Amino acid sequence: MEKSLKKYFWFFAGPTLLCFIIAFIVPFIYGIVLSFAKFTTVTDLTMTGFGNYLQAFSNPDFLNALWFSVRFTVVSVVLTNVIAFALALMLSGGVKGTNLYRTLIFMPNLIGGIVLGYIWQFLINGFLSIWGVTITVNASYGFWGLVVLSSWQFIGYMMIIYIAGIQNISTDILEAAKIDGAGGWTTLTKITIPLVMPSITITFFMSVANSFKMFDQNLALTAGLPGKQTAGLALDIYNTFYGRTGWEGVGQAKAFMFFIIVAIISLVQLSITRRREVEN
Repeated sequence: MEKSLKKYFWFFAGPTLLCFIIAFIVPFIYGIVLSFAKFTTVTDLTMTGFGNYLQAFSNPDFLNALWFSVRFTVVSVVLTNVIAFALALMLSGGVKGTNLYRTLIFMPNLIGGIVLGYIWQFLINGFLSIWGVTITVNASYGFWGLVVLSSWQFIGYMMIIYIAGIQNISTDILEAAKIDGAGGWTTLTKITIPLVMPSITITFFMSVANSFKMFDQNLALTAGLPGKQTAGLALDIYNTFYGRTGWEGVGQAKAFMFFIIVAIISLVQLSITRRREVEN
């Protein structure tokens, strides 16, 4: 059987691998090359070495966007996962109408980011109109507006992952803990959370990646206003590449640095959370 699988491996895996190389690997490598060049189209390259990277780091917009994305990611990841985990605990305890609640909480994840951005812009501006201002009048309004929007969108998705992890915990372990006199808090911190760590690893990884990559919600809700103070890294890269003629190479350099930053942070997070995983 194993020999038969090896015989037909490239027949089945080859087309997918070829598409992956053409659609991802080649453009990625070419994108790295473009980050070291000045260009307006891909046919008029002039290699500039690390000039684009130096320009990117000397650009205050990039540094502000990086700091904004870091702050947003920390707050959003913590808030989203704490609320999602709390909801998962409540909806795993036999509450009447559990399936309906799960569906309603998950539904915001099905709405596109641009649509969500405009919906929340309308809601937040309607609330702020009491004081005669809008979400773009103050950077803190935009920051917390994005946090609320992002949390509202992704809480349901993370909740489903947590529910799957909680339901995978053996009832024998929980019953043994109850017999031994473990209270609710002890059961949560010593049994439930350690056994749900694989789910926590997944949700934190996805939350970190989604928060750093947030673009369409950012564009629709604040568009970086006021004065690019609420622009995340993805939006700043977009503005650099498409908004400034001659800065295409700088935008490409920012995009590659963006990839490196997210990859490093995600790998560190995966390493930390995986060390805490235990067998169920």
